[in-house]
Amino acid sequence: MAKTNAWADKVLALLKAGNSGAAIAQIKVAPGVKELKTLQGAMALAPLAGRWPQVAAAVEDNLALLAAPRLHRSP
Repeated sequence: MAKTNAWADKVLALLKAGNSGAAIAQIKVAPGVKELKTLQGAMALAPLAGRWPQVAAAVEDNLALLAAPRLHRSP
């Protein structure tokens, strides 16, 4: 079972409220790969999994971007 953190919980709350646009905006400025993977796991366990294909695509895209060695977010 995936452990969630505060950031992932907040993004899931946005999704459950039906605000996928705000969730995608948060995903684009994610703190790091760890948080995105936590969100990805939490979305898989959510009772409405598969409801947000555009959000899942945004998570995958940003995981790929953050995994690139020359791209990183400064604290």
